[in-house]
Amino acid sequence: MGDTIQPIYVDLASESDDPQVTEIDSLCLTCHEMGKTRLLMTKIPHYKEVILSSFSCDHCGNHNTSIQPGQYQELGVCYHFTVREEKDLSRQIVRSNCATVSVPEVELEIPADSEKGEITTVEGILRRTIEGLSQDQSDRRLYHPEIAEQIEEFISKIEELLDCKTDFTVVVDDPSGNTFIENPIAPQQDPYLIRKTYKRTKEQNALLGLNFEEPEEQEVVEKQDEDNEDEDETSVKDEVLIFDTICNHCSKPTKTNMKVTQIPYFKEVVIMATNCEGCGHRTNEVKSGGGISEKGKRITLKLTDPCDMARDVLKSETCEIEVPELGLHLGGGLIGGKFTTLEGLLIDIRNDLENNPFLTGDSSDNSRKAIIQKLIADLEQVRNGNLQVTIKMNDPAGNSYLQNLYAPDDDPEMEVEEYERSYEENEALGINDMKTENYEEESIDPGSSSLICS
Repeated sequence: MGDTIQPIYVDLASESDDPQVTEIDSLCLTCHEMGKTRLLMTKIPHYKEVILSSFSCDHCGNHNTSIQPGQYQELGVCYHFTVREEKDLSRQIVRSNCATVSVPEVELEIPADSEKGEITTVEGILRRTIEGLSQDQSDRRLYHPEIAEQIEEFISKIEELLDCKTDFTVVVDDPSGNTFIENPIAPQQDPYLIRKTYKRTKEQNALLGLNFEEPEEQEVVEKQDEDNEDEDETSVKDEVLIFDTICNHCSKPTKTNMKVTQIPYFKEVVIMATNCEGCGHRTNEVKSGGGISEKGKRITLKLTDPCDMARDVLKSETCEIEVPELGLHLGGGLIGGKFTTLEGLLIDIRNDLENNPFLTGDSSDNSRKAIIQKLIADLEQVRNGNLQVTIKMNDPAGNSYLQNLYAPDDDPEMEVEEYERSYEENEALGINDMKTENYEEESIDPGSSSLICS
C-alpha cells in the first residue's frame, strides 16, 4: 500500500481498484438464514455523501437495497408546497427515511421510517400511498367491511388530489435536514414553495440517535483560573486553531484552520478555511462571533463601477441575496457563510448554478437550461463591469457586511437599513422559544407564544 490518503467516501464514477465495499453476515428476515449485506460509502455528484447498502440471501433469493445520508445536517428542514396544477405533481422530492409527509386537506400523514429514503415526485408519493392502502382490501371486505369502506373513501379522496381540481398542500418535515423539494423556476423564488429550517428538539435528537447525555455540572472554577481568563481570550484571538475534518469535495481527511478576527466598522467573526492537499479544493466559512444581532439588516448596493467587484463581503448563513434586474433570488443556505469579495460571491453563485443537477442536469428541460445559461452569462457581464445591477442582501440575523469604500463616511451608492424582525423571522432563528432568564423553571403556559418567567 502507498502513502496516498484514501477518501472515506468514494465517487460513484471512481476508477479505484479497491471499491471499499464492506461485507457483513446478517440475518434474512424472510427465511431466517444468514445472508450478506454489502455497504459502500460513496458520494453522489452535486448532492452529498451517502451510504449504499445491499442485502442478498442465497437461501431464499430475498434481495433489497437502501440508501442513507452519510451525516445529519445542523438544522432540520420543513417544506410547505402548494399543488395548484397537474405539472406540480411532477415536482421531484428527495426524501430521507427521517421525513414525515402530510397533506392537511385530507388528513393524510406518512410517518418517518415507514418507507426508505428515495427520490420521487409528489405524484409518486400519492400513488404509493394508494397502493399501500389497497393491499389486503379483499380480505378486509370479507372480515371487516366497515373498515374496508372507510379505506375506500380515503383512497377516493387521494385520487381526487391527483386530478388537481382543487389546491392542496404537501408538507415535508425532516429533522435530519436531508430532504429537498425541486424549485422549477430557480434561481427565482417560488411563491408556492416555502422552506424553513429549525433547531431540533431534544426528542428529535433522540429519534436520530443524537441525544447525548448532558455532562454533569462542574464545580466552581478556582479564582486563579478566573484571573487568567482575559489572557486566555487574547491568546485564542491571536492563535490559528487547526483541527481535523473531511474534505467536502473528495472526502479525504484534511485540516481546517480557524481564526477569530475583527472586521473594521463591523464586528468580530470566526473564519474557518480548508485547503485539501488531496484534490486542491479550497473553501472558507464564516460564523458571527457575537451571536444574533438585535435587529435584522438590509444592504442595497448599486453597481456603478468595475471597482465595486473588489468590495469585501461577509455573507452569513441566514443572508438572502437578490438581484432584481436578473430575476435572481438566493436563499440563505444555498452557498453558506462566506467572507470574500463581491466578485468572489458572484463566482460562487455562478458555480452553484452550473453544477446544480436539478437546474442543468439530464433531468432538467431545455427551457430551464436556457434560462440558467442566460443568467450565468448575465452574471459574467456584471463581473466584467458591462452590466450595472443592484445587489440586495437581507440578513434577519444582522450578521452580514458589505464594505463601505468611503468609511467612516456614508457610501453614496450603498444603503444600509436595520429593521425589527417579524415573528416568523424570529421563529426561523429559534429566538421565540429562547429563554435567557429563569431558564431552570418551566413556563406555566406552554401554549403561549411569549416567554413567561416566574
